[in-house]
Amino acid sequence: MKQDYIKELLSQAKAAGVEAAEAYLSESESFSAMRNNGALEDYQSNHTRGLGFRGLVNGRMGYASTEALDDESIGQLIRGVIESATLCESKDEQPLYQGGGQFPEVALYNPELDKVSPEAKLAKIEAMENQCKATDARYLNGYNMIDTTKHTVRIANSYGMDQTYTESFCQLYCGANVKENDCVSTGGFAQISRDFDALDPIALGRDSVEQAVKGLNAEPVASGKYRVIFWNEALVSLLGVFNTIFSAETEQMGLSLLSGKLGETIAAPCVTLVDDPLRADCVGSRPFDDEGVPSHQHMLVENGVFRTFLHNLKTAKKAGVQSTGNGSKADYSSPVRVAPSNLYFEPGVLSFDELLRQAGDGIVITEVSGLHAGANPVSGDFSLLSKGYTIKDGQRDQPLERITVAGNFYELLKNIRAFASDLRFPYGPMGSASADAGEMTISGKA
Repeated sequence: MKQDYIKELLSQAKAAGVEAAEAYLSESESFSAMRNNGALEDYQSNHTRGLGFRGLVNGRMGYASTEALDDESIGQLIRGVIESATLCESKDEQPLYQGGGQFPEVALYNPELDKVSPEAKLAKIEAMENQCKATDARYLNGYNMIDTTKHTVRIANSYGMDQTYTESFCQLYCGANVKENDCVSTGGFAQISRDFDALDPIALGRDSVEQAVKGLNAEPVASGKYRVIFWNEALVSLLGVFNTIFSAETEQMGLSLLSGKLGETIAAPCVTLVDDPLRADCVGSRPFDDEGVPSHQHMLVENGVFRTFLHNLKTAKKAGVQSTGNGSKADYSSPVRVAPSNLYFEPGVLSFDELLRQAGDGIVITEVSGLHAGANPVSGDFSLLSKGYTIKDGQRDQPLERITVAGNFYELLKNIRAFASDLRFPYGPMGSASADAGEMTISGKA
């Protein structure tokens, strides 16, 4: 690619009558491998690069993209944008970033990660598999995976915006199956870090197997009302489904029941929901969003009070507010939508064990499934197949499976009594601490 490819693209677009334009260049290097039962089952190393181009023509936004960054593609991109804009039916103004903000510094790139050999990466998952076998004789099999990613984004537009950042991170995942007689149970944990040496295959293998063993011989509990604790990972799963209610895009389509409730109390006083793209330890961090807007931390809910929707430039213009820097593209060729960066519930001061002791008797939900079929992001209703365990006198008691937890996310926010201090981001950019959700309906055996 020519050093001045993007500048030439913007220049020619202007000459062709494109009123304002933006180039979004994405380049990624990734490695992944999976090991099971002593064999390497998957091994991939990829390098991808692509450029998304969008521009305003007669006030309408057009999109085009390419992987071939050469002279010929410049004309193709410009024609694609002009043709796309003529077909655009949206009358909403779609501005591009015109500057005016400071770009924060976030430590996202670790050059040492580039130096790690494939052999060292494979050694991590081999050590993890060996630890699984050594932890418990009931270990049956599992999935031991590693992946590393280096990703560079450059955004340049007609208004002089031209910024780049590079991020890198590595992830280790262990999924362990154990068997006792005819009963099989599964456990799994992941670690994500920008430091390869921080990945601990021994602890991950041990913890995954021990979690699986604790689930052996699980049974459903009798249906009824129970004091419910959501373990952090289960609450992250719920947040992953219902976070769209905080999107201005969703609200402007009439699909969020939070519409018109800015400044109102929508949750318990212990609930603070944060979107923070500046956490260097999280994979959703960035110095600017996918429109080039500088990143800032935002409180969506602060001590129970609803403070802001998440905005991109388009939704912010429509609402008459500033963008929160949450313009997001699924990939370089996608249109800009609204999405959180690192979204999480702030933790409390109690340890997880103290949260259990405070609850006394009840149920801990450790896993929920069927999220797409059993959860309605518009109404907030959910009814989800779950796993967990009972607590008796504040202590872990019997493992549970084949139970269903039912409720409403809006009501859940109001009913949370306390968060523990065990904030985790288990698999990506969403996190939570465990939470005491008060009394909820559990369906199990009659």
